[in-house]
Amino acid sequence: MDITTTTTTTAAAAAAPVDPPEFILDVFADPRSVRDVVRAILHTIFFNRFFPSVCPSTRDVLDLTLPYVDNDELATMIEQRAAALERQLDAERSSSAASASNPSSAATMSSSPRHQYTSPSTATTAVTSSSASGARGQISVRFFEKRRRKTWLARGDEEVCWECWTVKVTVAEPRTESERAKVRRAMEQTLLTTAMKIVTFANTHKDHIPPITTHGGNPFPCKISIEQKESTGWAARMRIY
Repeated sequence: MDITTTTTTTAAAAAAPVDPPEFILDVFADPRSVRDVVRAILHTIFFNRFFPSVCPSTRDVLDLTLPYVDNDELATMIEQRAAALERQLDAERSSSAASASNPSSAATMSSSPRHQYTSPSTATTAVTSSSASGARGQISVRFFEKRRRKTWLARGDEEVCWECWTVKVTVAEPRTESERAKVRRAMEQTLLTTAMKIVTFANTHKDHIPPITTHGGNPFPCKISIEQKESTGWAARMRIY
């Protein structure tokens, strides 16, 4: 019994997965542009990591021409996730507005722990500091490869993540025409900068991409997930759902 346990533990330790590289992108948008900006970023990521044969295509977003993956299934998934993140951010903005109009509620909420996010880039700090609504969200893209399980306790294939992209979104709500103009210019600049970062990351980090062993279709399954905000009630703190 002891020998079996030791052997299993050693095999598990030897097969311990290595954390995949993660590329973190910080962007911001006004409420009306959240879905467009997120959709554009996701398409740019997949344009550089989607290996099936597709015809090159582009879309105009905020006066910028960015790559677009012309694949119905992928485009639908991107649209659904971008819309879901937009709804989450809208709900957070509404909650923040309600808290601001109710001082006692706001005081209660401020005493609860909040998830910390990376601040937007310095190029947009001046704009977001005066017009940010406080709504922040996060969406991730993960790419997987199928590997044969090597342990005798489990058979079949498993999906192992080999790359992750995390997009952190901050919503800015301009209050004046002057702020709207500043936010518009800053959105365009940060979207362009983010798109260039994606291209740079994708082109300079290739050694970890698994070999393609299948013909036709997408060789690497992918998942697009939205970070769900935890509630601040006692049930959440006790992990009761």
